[in-house]
Amino acid sequence: MSSTLLTTEESLQKTLPRDLIASGVVFLVALPLCLGIAVASNAPPISGLIAGIIGGIIVGALSGSHTSVSGPAAGLTAIVSMQIATLGSFEAFLSALVLAGLLQVVMGIFKAGALSAYFPSSVIKGLLAAIGVILILKQIPHILGHDTDPEGEMSFKQPDHKNTFSELLTLFEGEVHAGAIVIGAVSLAILILWNYSKLLKKSNIPAPLIVVLLGVALNLLFQKLGGRWLIEGNHLVQVPVAESLGNVTSFLVFPDLSVWNRFDLYRGAITIAVVASLETLLSLEAVDKLDPEKRNSPGSRELIAQGVGNSVSGLIGGLPVTSVIVRSSVNVHSGAKTKLSAVFHGFLLLISVLFLANSINMIPLASLAAILLITGYKLASPKLFSQMWSQGKYQFYPFIITLLAIVFSDLLIGILIGLGVSILFILNSNLRRPIRRIVESHVGGEVLHIELANQVSFLNRASLDTLFNAAKPGSHLLIDATDTDYFDPDVLSLIREFKENIAPVRGVTVSLRGFRDKYDLHDEILFAHYTSRELQDQMTPDDVIKILLDGNERFRTGRRLSRDLMRQIDATKSEQAPLAAILSCIDSRVPTELVFDLGVGDIFSVRVAGNVIGTKSLGSLEYGVGVAGVKLVLVLGHTRCGAVTSSVQLISENRRALDATGCEHLQAIVDEIAPSVQHSEQLSFLKGVERDAFINLIAKRNVQHTVQQVVSRSTVIRQSLQEGRIKIVGAMYDVTSGEIQFFDGNS
Repeated sequence: MSSTLLTTEESLQKTLPRDLIASGVVFLVALPLCLGIAVASNAPPISGLIAGIIGGIIVGALSGSHTSVSGPAAGLTAIVSMQIATLGSFEAFLSALVLAGLLQVVMGIFKAGALSAYFPSSVIKGLLAAIGVILILKQIPHILGHDTDPEGEMSFKQPDHKNTFSELLTLFEGEVHAGAIVIGAVSLAILILWNYSKLLKKSNIPAPLIVVLLGVALNLLFQKLGGRWLIEGNHLVQVPVAESLGNVTSFLVFPDLSVWNRFDLYRGAITIAVVASLETLLSLEAVDKLDPEKRNSPGSRELIAQGVGNSVSGLIGGLPVTSVIVRSSVNVHSGAKTKLSAVFHGFLLLISVLFLANSINMIPLASLAAILLITGYKLASPKLFSQMWSQGKYQFYPFIITLLAIVFSDLLIGILIGLGVSILFILNSNLRRPIRRIVESHVGGEVLHIELANQVSFLNRASLDTLFNAAKPGSHLLIDATDTDYFDPDVLSLIREFKENIAPVRGVTVSLRGFRDKYDLHDEILFAHYTSRELQDQMTPDDVIKILLDGNERFRTGRRLSRDLMRQIDATKSEQAPLAAILSCIDSRVPTELVFDLGVGDIFSVRVAGNVIGTKSLGSLEYGVGVAGVKLVLVLGHTRCGAVTSSVQLISENRRALDATGCEHLQAIVDEIAPSVQHSEQLSFLKGVERDAFINLIAKRNVQHTVQQVVSRSTVIRQSLQEGRIKIVGAMYDVTSGEIQFFDGNS
């Protein structure tokens, strides 16, 4: 127990300073945003601060997220404004907000937070990039002293009937402030310098704090200079100032409970609950992607926390709260480690209202705009656009459309458009490639392997129908449902109709694999998936070489055949009819069946160090040719062969294997390899690439020597070769690439 407490205390000591610094930065950013969102929502300015305090302290404490920060959301300004107008008063709206919070709690209890798992990553990244672009566009006027619009206004269309871009055009008309421009430029320079200086980044001093303090200092200086440098009014943060501590309670507004019987109240509550929950889940998913530690936030718990926060906010006169991506991203980029940062920022908002209003009101908006502008650049960095482009159109188009839709409308509409586009791309992808199609070269010929997905829905029907209609007479289809857990009944009917009625008429053979008994489709393999006696008799030596070459190509390219090995075991239990006898090395890097992508019963595999020929190995090859009827004898060597390297070393040093290794039977292998080494060839003088090339040359000579020995020492193999019933060839396997090259063993 004490050990656990000690660990917790040590962890807190490490994270607390980072959380305190981050909470201060988030507080400075959240303060004007809370006020601006309230003004943009046609609500009392203090209601934004109340929502910020509740979002920090109450929601922050109940939330399971480490980095998310909650408060009034810019994406809800239009809905709040509309509901206030519909219900007739702000007090009536508060009643709807209390109900909305209760609905969110119910949604959380019933695990509605699981919906966040269905948001496509391209849409989430589009959301983050869009927030970044909006921050840049919306903060440019503020950093130049054009502060006529609320700081929290994030929608494309603004309350003053201008939009994001027309607001920028007013800057050319001279609506700027000299003092704000200086503060904004200096603030940006400090933030950029801090970001690129390793020394400053390692320091424990947060750059945003320096920016704010310097902004206040410059503001005091400009007050003395006066004239066009003087910064006042809407160019500064404007927190409501209470005349006394007791007067703070006058800021609170309570819900009007007399509207409980109005239908508009419940419709408004449902609207707020659904929209706030959607925005929270999207923001939560997005901020988890920003978290350097990649922690996962429980969505359903977050809905409960937000619901409690909204009910409390409605009871004392606050705006709706959601997880907010702007504040959350600032929190992450400021180095927050735990949710204490969000809670502390809520207390700082409370303290600012109670005690520090006059001091807070000295902070220029240009300083805060610089912080948000840099945050926006980090969210919408050129690297992100390049990364999404490189991932292809199915990722880039939903990403860029989501971004543009949010920038040119608002958060909610843009997200819905992005989700719609993403769904269309998913549907299109399913219609185009609902299944995996592989043309496989089995021992009995080519088979089109149709590998069905885990879920086969009605969306896959059209593509399967097109695939069936394209099947040519004489072709063979294998429909594989091994990994399929769900079948749409229409798709099952389509497969059944094609196999039983259409395919036989068109001359198409259909095999089935992996279908569950409940589908009333039974497994049936109608192609030669193993080497039978009949198939062996039909094969020529050249046919076998092609099968081996094709298998090696599949091995190297990662397209190995999907084999039912237990079915092959059952099929070969009574007899075997291998196509080839392969004499290879015992080297662990050259597993013969794997490198040729072969199945059970396809080959005889004889393995001996250095692929040399001896009495027992020769007897095995003779059995394959004279008794089992193989069509090919292959001697398979490989590069960087340890047996060849050791043998050449011993030969060049004129040493015996027993003396060098203590192995009394190893000399027989050295003696078989010795004829491939000329007396003038020395290994000790070679190094690196030249040494490897020399060993590989000797290994190839050794293969050729073994081929000649097999032919000269075995009568049955020699006669079969002369009669043309078999071929005997050599090959080299490259251990670095996996490629096998065949050559005439007698050349």
